[in-house]
Amino acid sequence: MPSKKRRRKEERPKIHPRNKYSDNQPDFSLLASLYPSFKDFVFYSREGRPRIDWTDFNATRELSHVLLLHDHGLHWWIPDGQLCPTVPNRSNYIHWIEDLLSSDIIPKTNSNGDNVRGFDIGTGANCIYPLLGASLLGWSFVASDMTDVALEWAERNVKSNPHISELIEIRNARCSPNNPTPEGLNNGESVYSEEGEGLLSSSIGMPASEDKSYHGPPILLDVVRDGERFDFCMCNPPFFESIEEAGLNPKTSCGGTLEEMVCPGGEKAFITRIIEDSVVLKQSFRWYTSMVGRKVNLKFLISKLREVGVTIVKTTEFVQGHTCRWGLAWSFVPPAKKIISPHLTEKNILSFMLEGLQCQFGAIHVLQSVESFFLTGGASCKLNASSFTVDITASTEQCNALLNNEVKHLNEVASCSDVQEASLNLSFRVSVFQQIPGTLLVKGSLQHRDSPLSGLFSSIIQQLDDALRRKFCREKAGANYS
Repeated sequence: MPSKKRRRKEERPKIHPRNKYSDNQPDFSLLASLYPSFKDFVFYSREGRPRIDWTDFNATRELSHVLLLHDHGLHWWIPDGQLCPTVPNRSNYIHWIEDLLSSDIIPKTNSNGDNVRGFDIGTGANCIYPLLGASLLGWSFVASDMTDVALEWAERNVKSNPHISELIEIRNARCSPNNPTPEGLNNGESVYSEEGEGLLSSSIGMPASEDKSYHGPPILLDVVRDGERFDFCMCNPPFFESIEEAGLNPKTSCGGTLEEMVCPGGEKAFITRIIEDSVVLKQSFRWYTSMVGRKVNLKFLISKLREVGVTIVKTTEFVQGHTCRWGLAWSFVPPAKKIISPHLTEKNILSFMLEGLQCQFGAIHVLQSVESFFLTGGASCKLNASSFTVDITASTEQCNALLNNEVKHLNEVASCSDVQEASLNLSFRVSVFQQIPGTLLVKGSLQHRDSPLSGLFSSIIQQLDDALRRKFCREKAGANYS
């Protein structure tokens, strides 16, 4: 009988099915035989498997070089110290945007027919997203950045591929028509964020602990020109808000200095600024998107999007090897089909870990609190103490009460039969699993994904996460929502 751990591993999202490497991982042995420049970096394990040293920047750069040439027909290079992108991982993001554009969630708003135009925020020296998008799908791009190194090498990489060079414009974000004086942008030293594909960040002389907002150069506003329209924007934000937090991964070496990976306020502040810019630009873009590196930030950003009144939010998870990233997309374009909530669930199952539980609490206490949480919102609950589950059924009004932290009086709590007779309801099960002492897994399973209320599922589970964490976890335990 397979273990629970193995079953959860099998449910883990995989590489995008249209990714070139979804079925065929790069063959290091073949690449070494074809490209002498790569051969010197390949060695063989005791089992005879070809390997490279992932802690060697030169090896990872050469791998990206030969993959882009062999599989995509692209001539590419970056100087020492710049972030070296992993080609399969970057392809996942491109194909997810392709899915968004091809979906019927929102109507097409451009007048260019099938010509897709994208905006890459902070393209970096590698210019990887425009190169992949143009070569794979024929998309055109404006690729922005603000440092001499990034702009020079992005331009080199574009010109090295004349078959797609006309599709990509490299734009200096600090010299846009609406913002012609780079010296006046900041009082402090600007920082080029390579971890976020060369993102526009700034170190303004104020410790991150004192100021969590973004103070860097323009991102979209004052870089997007008057009258310009795009199908999407994309972005890898600077993940870290301090040098200490950034650190260095001892298992990999993809380049990028600490200064290039850090932005005051980290990705949370940077993406918040993109959201603020999008409120002004509105339908200048069909889709605004960004990569997110931390689950806890994803939850905050979704709440921020609800506040500004976007019409729809989509999320996904990118998995490549042992690396997980999340994609966040939103739009102000009215949906083609009427929906109840701006959130459309992509998963039938959502889970989060409760770590650092106080010693006097166990799974049964958490289970009872789950029941209490939903009862206070007026939902119908059925607790099964033997299987450690709670079955919940909630109407539209009760879902909104849960999301708004409204408490229903006992005489307002509907019976199970009353809820089931309602025209709209959301049904799901919450299960509690003991992991190790002090750690529980809480899992929500949506029963009817085609329900008009299914888009609220993710937000409700997030509210439950917050409530349980406040009640049971020590303050030092951080959130770990998925």
